Amino acid sequence: MNTFTQEDLIQYLYRETSVQKTAAINVALENDWKLRESLEQISFAQKNLEEVNLSPREETISKILSHISKKQGQLYPH
Repeated sequence: MNTFTQEDLIQYLYRETSVQKTAAINVALENDWKLRESLEQISFAQKNLEEVNLSPREETISKILSHISKKQGQLYPH
């Protein structure tokens, strides 16, 4: 019996496993409820991560643009 890691399950979920490993995981999932539970937890986490919307604060963007503007002024004085 194979022992699969969380990394194996993540690769399986993203369809990055070989044909042989995919087949072995499929067989193991049929027989091992702990493995199925682990896959369900990883799948749940994946779905939650896909819903996260990240973006910088306006203050951060303003500081970056201000810094760039200052640097350009130093490189190309009027």
